[in-house]
Amino acid sequence: MPRFRLRPGLILTILLLTSLTASCRSPQLNDKITVRITADGATTDTSVGAGVTVSQALAEAGYEVGKLDKTAPPLYTVIGDGDSIVLIRVEELFETEEVVIPFERQVARNETLPEGETRLVQAGVNGLEEVTYRRILEDGAEISKTIVKSVLIKEALPEIVMVGAQASFAPLNIPGTLAYLAGGNAWIMEGSTANRRVIVSTGDLDGRIFTLSPNGEYLVFTRKSSKPADEEINTLWAVRTKNIEPKLISLQAKNIVHFAAWIPGTNSVAYSTVEPRSAAPGWQANNDLYRVSLTNSGSPRRLLYANSGGVYGWWGMTFAFAPDGRLAYSRPDGIGMVDQDGGYIKPTLEITPLNTHSDWAWIPPIVWGADGNSLYFVSHAPAPAPISGEESPYFDLSALSFSNETAATLADSTGMFAYPSASPIQYIGREASFQIAYLQSIFNDQSDTSRYRLVVMDRDGSNSATLFPPPDKNGLEPQTPAWAPAEVDGQTGHFLAVTYQGNLWLVDSGNGKSYQVTGDGLIARLDWK
Repeated sequence: MPRFRLRPGLILTILLLTSLTASCRSPQLNDKITVRITADGATTDTSVGAGVTVSQALAEAGYEVGKLDKTAPPLYTVIGDGDSIVLIRVEELFETEEVVIPFERQVARNETLPEGETRLVQAGVNGLEEVTYRRILEDGAEISKTIVKSVLIKEALPEIVMVGAQASFAPLNIPGTLAYLAGGNAWIMEGSTANRRVIVSTGDLDGRIFTLSPNGEYLVFTRKSSKPADEEINTLWAVRTKNIEPKLISLQAKNIVHFAAWIPGTNSVAYSTVEPRSAAPGWQANNDLYRVSLTNSGSPRRLLYANSGGVYGWWGMTFAFAPDGRLAYSRPDGIGMVDQDGGYIKPTLEITPLNTHSDWAWIPPIVWGADGNSLYFVSHAPAPAPISGEESPYFDLSALSFSNETAATLADSTGMFAYPSASPIQYIGREASFQIAYLQSIFNDQSDTSRYRLVVMDRDGSNSATLFPPPDKNGLEPQTPAWAPAEVDGQTGHFLAVTYQGNLWLVDSGNGKSYQVTGDGLIARLDWK
């Protein structure tokens, strides 16, 4: 048999190839390494297969890794002999608990109480909220706690305490009854500005409706509803002002936003309603009209069926009674009369509606003259081109005469919130006359945000005079000036009442003198009959 002799160089090459092949091969399945695992409160040295990842090593060692658990090093890391692995158990817990909302304490200064004396107007009530927390625990220790949901179960009511404050203004004699809304409560003055008393102390009057009966014996007002705003906005109530301990009378009406007023010569109130909505402005107007009696029980009687209300009718409309009981209406696109027996409207004058480009609409303010022969209103005036009629920022004070069925402008560029108010009939000799008070905007082309000044003129627009506040002072917020009633007990009604910086002021329409009556800055609404 032939023999083969390998050369020395060839033998060396074969040996090198054999060594390289051995060094590049994968670890065998039966190769083991030792790792140290810390998990579930213990640390152990465990033998696992060589070349495995953290995830595989934990599985071999019998540890189940949860979805939220964390490891160091990460699960995808390949480990070697002598490495350490830490498994951190992570828990996510959701817990719900009821949390008490402490009530706030509100202190209101009141000049009708003696200095230093206090009176509880409304007891405070804690609220209640259901709060859901998300807790994260690592190896049983909490590392974070966050609120993921909160639901208001019961709203907190503030404690309202009145504190007596010395009145620093000289008292004035006044005719009739002057009612005002302060701090959510209704007060009246009778005979003198020093003679004040509270007649409604519930603390929840919202100021949308606040009107005295023609003889001043009753006050009608709205109260905030305790129900969610998208279910019920407010409710309508009355109270007799002459009672020493007045009792509230529910008129069984709700959602009154724009209008409620006394029907002349009756003990009945007319009102218009809206339907609450979650979207702005918070309601959809019904543009209806109902009548309810304070003295005769029974359901309200419909005077006007619900209707679309014309352009921007979703906002609503308002009304005004003439001294003889005739009823005028005003809505964004015009004014007219209401046939109370037939239950329909009769348009009289078209008005160019204002495009506010927002979630509110402008309703032309209206008021009857004291003689019932004319209707005073704010009209939307045109603007120079290229501004369209609906975009015009200009507004005039006009009058519609029912004697000759003509309309005339009495004052130019008064502003959209001029709110005319007619004085009682005044006699100069044998001639009966009356005046018109209105608000004049300080910035005529920005009257939606402008402040105003009080102006008085004769019923035909002549002899106008700016009365209050002085030119160097800030103007009034939009409001309807309240005239003093006609002559009562020898006192003539030439005063006007307005709110200025939250206080009551009386202005003499004859000489222009003004008198501050209150100083606590709480007054929001007023009426004088």
